[in-house]
Amino acid sequence: MHGEGEAIGGDWPGLGGANPRPAAVLVPLVLHEEREGGVTVLLTRRTDHLHHHPGQISFPGGGMEAGDETPEAAALRETQEEIGLDPARVEIIGRLPEYRTGTGFHVTPVVGLLRPPLELKLDAFEVAEAFEVPLTHFLDPARHQRHSIVVHGQTRHFHAMPYGDYFIWGATAGMLMSLYRLLQARGDAGVVGEGE
Repeated sequence: MHGEGEAIGGDWPGLGGANPRPAAVLVPLVLHEEREGGVTVLLTRRTDHLHHHPGQISFPGGGMEAGDETPEAAALRETQEEIGLDPARVEIIGRLPEYRTGTGFHVTPVVGLLRPPLELKLDAFEVAEAFEVPLTHFLDPARHQRHSIVVHGQTRHFHAMPYGDYFIWGATAGMLMSLYRLLQARGDAGVVGEGE
């Protein structure tokens, strides 16, 4: 499955070091208004040759740079660099809880709404593909899995939400769980706008 062998991500004290690097990702919700329940989540698969997280299923994003005044600015910049999405096409609607990964990043997930056509242009060096998964897949508790692995002699647990051949896990699945909990707490899926 895609994503096997990727680096571990999760809320695991001690793995990320004492000074995690700030980062931001875009959690892109695509509103397909022409069909009922047509909200999807846009994800990417990193290329297999990358040194960090090869083949990982992830949100577009990365480390914050000196010119990024906010996590939103960093997420939009990185998204444009990775998949060619024009920042003007993204309607930012909020943030999910910050997420510390086991690989040394303190990530701010920024939620944005998109409307087709997306007109993506992938950075072939970093991104092998971009694909969409129905939001309902991630909101179904039957799709939520918990796995464990031994890291540095300690058992660590992580979320997974496989979709077809894609093994979505680690930090990406953890942030999707945050989105799930937020929508559950609201009692509806109103955060995704009028496109449902």
